[in-house]
Amino acid sequence: MRDHARRAWAPPAQRIGGHSEVTVHDETFNLEIRKFLKHFGVTAQREIERAVAAARGEGRLKGDETLKTRAVLTVDGLGTLATVDGEIHLE
Repeated sequence: MRDHARRAWAPPAQRIGGHSEVTVHDETFNLEIRKFLKHFGVTAQREIERAVAAARGEGRLKGDETLKTRAVLTVDGLGTLATVDGEIHLE
């Protein structure tokens, strides 16, 4: 990982002269975010695959559609942080 990515976030108390120090707290925070995102990605992919397979089995999808998608990231106490829109092409 690049140094600038590792130092992208530091609590205000740890900022020195406009620069942030890489601390154990920063590393833990970064790892926790990565674990969450990995878990979300794996879970989301599995659920999309299951839903598409079920819809195809029921005849609601032919298999050549493009599905519009949206993921919304919310964090308790911080609100909605990001909305990501996209498309999944089935063919």
